[in-house]
Amino acid sequence: MIDELARSARDFAAGAAPRVHAVGELEGALRALEYLAHEGLLAWTVPARDGGADTAGLAADDTVSVRALCAVRRELAYASGTLDVMFVMQGLGSYPVARAGTEELREELLPRVVAATEVAAFALTEPGAGSSLAEVSTRAARTARGWRLGGHKTFISNAPLATFFTVLARTSGEPGDKEGLSMFHVPAQRQGIEIRPFDVMAPHPIGEVLFHDVEVPEASLLGDVGEGLELSLMTLRRFRTSVAAAANGFARRALDEAVRHLARREQFGRPLATFQGLRFDLAEMDVRLAASELLAAAAARAVDEGEPATAEVARAKLFATESASWICDRAVQHLGGLGVRRGEVVERLYREVRALRIYEGTSEIQKLVIAKELLRESADG
Repeated sequence: MIDELARSARDFAAGAAPRVHAVGELEGALRALEYLAHEGLLAWTVPARDGGADTAGLAADDTVSVRALCAVRRELAYASGTLDVMFVMQGLGSYPVARAGTEELREELLPRVVAATEVAAFALTEPGAGSSLAEVSTRAARTARGWRLGGHKTFISNAPLATFFTVLARTSGEPGDKEGLSMFHVPAQRQGIEIRPFDVMAPHPIGEVLFHDVEVPEASLLGDVGEGLELSLMTLRRFRTSVAAAANGFARRALDEAVRHLARREQFGRPLATFQGLRFDLAEMDVRLAASELLAAAAARAVDEGEPATAEVARAKLFATESASWICDRAVQHLGGLGVRRGEVVERLYREVRALRIYEGTSEIQKLVIAKELLRESADG
């Protein structure tokens, strides 16, 4: 099933990417969603129970398969960072609803995520809360009719396009308190929501979201009060391995571009591919990519099979994203002046891959996670 899914995603992405890249950033993102929905790939971002793809043999029907997410993201990223990010954001933004939303909300919202008539966003990060979600200061206060939200989120993917946000907010305590966080489903059309788009180094719909006394009903609370941090981390654990898969897709494309260039470009009377130093580089790129793919596959299998997989996921995310950045950098170097010319594939890859070492847990956070697991295992032994 996974091999067939990967082939289908590869064929789709090869045809869709030029049409997505032919227009501006926001229009391209909306096109990407439309194409992904039409191809049926967005079904893999939603549990089978809620109208998603059949994950029999891969994962329980109330969750999403990490192996499937990885297979799709690897192929989409190879062709287009826009296709990749629009695919995964539908899952990342809707997964808290799938896990903790009311049955009525799931039935109403999640089939529309699959059809791309709803656009999801995951609103965690704040100006003062990035790697440490316990520092979240956005507030949610009870009212007679539900909840009132106030606060400031930033670096929110899909902010300019989203039709709903899943928002981590503080329902008790002060920033730094892990117990006082809850999660909410907030439709984007609610009065009091202000969106401030901004630009980043790679085409990506992103921005700030300000909540000015935004009113939502009681049913917007996902799970119980105080479960927001756990729900956020559960979502990140499920999707973090797929970041490694996307990194592998970028890296594979960069390696392929480098090989093609070195084979056809001549300097000093012979092809660049005949120079030993450049051959050594290609070999190193290939080995790092192969190791990254093995780590991602092992982590995805472990998560799908219900293992904690904390260290496995962190290793995969850390090594794949760092390796992909290095591989893309080497590809730029191999292409020389062409590597930094706007519009060249490797120039785009160099910009697109950089953020993967930051979002969904920086490389430094992954190192801390791995070390913590090693020390815990040592203490237990």
